Amino acid sequence: MADLLTGFAFFLVIEGLVYALAPSSLKRMAALLPTVPEAQLRLFGLGSIALGVGLVWLIRG
Repeated sequence: MADLLTGFAFFLVIEGLVYALAPSSLKRMAALLPTVPEAQLRLFGLGSIALGVGLVWLIRG
């Protein structure tokens, strides 16, 4: 359970950094998001999941 909470905390830190360091870029990206096809978003999401699971597997071994 501690690992899950730590992962959530890191997510919040990274999300906060994006808002703090590049708010205008984030707003531009959010405006472009509706123009991206759903299939491409889904593929990117699945790729991110695979990368995340792979990194956890390598780190926690």
